[in-house]
Amino acid sequence: MLETRGLFFAVGHIPATKFLHGSGLGLDTDGYVITLNSQTTTNLPGIFACGDVADRIYRQAITAAGTGCMAALDAERYLEGAT
Repeated sequence: MLETRGLFFAVGHIPATKFLHGSGLGLDTDGYVITLNSQTTTNLPGIFACGDVADRIYRQAITAAGTGCMAALDAERYLEGAT
């Protein structure tokens, strides 16, 4: 038993990107999706990355939600320009 006043337990600190291997999407050696200019844009046009697969520093649900919103806005802008 560990006596403590608080606990922060992190689950899933390995990005679930194995299915992307060989897809042409840029991945680093640990399997994180490489984003350009610290944003959600990737090396493939129209593909945006966010959350735990792209965030190797914070890996938190709240930052995943925030970058998810960023990716949605980036995708919307991409689609508006593609029409």
